[in-house]
Amino acid sequence: MTEEVKPNAIYTTKETEQLLRISNSTIKRLLKNGLIRANKVGGQYRILGKEILRLISPGLEKKAIKSYLKTKSKVVNKINKW
Repeated sequence: MTEEVKPNAIYTTKETEQLLRISNSTIKRLLKNGLIRANKVGGQYRILGKEILRLISPGLEKKAIKSYLKTKSKVVNKINKW
């Protein structure tokens, strides 16, 4: 059973994990890399439904690839310096 993401609803990271069927570490990585925006309330993140819908849109794939390639480049450069 799939659940509909409501654009104006506010979700916790746990709810977002369940909606997207991803792990806690993946959510943290998405937040850290700025691929999904959230507000911190009382030490916990709150994510708007619009952000979840934006995340699963095809346009974001390009940004994710760019972020991956940038990180890969940093790792390769670091390794080459050794």
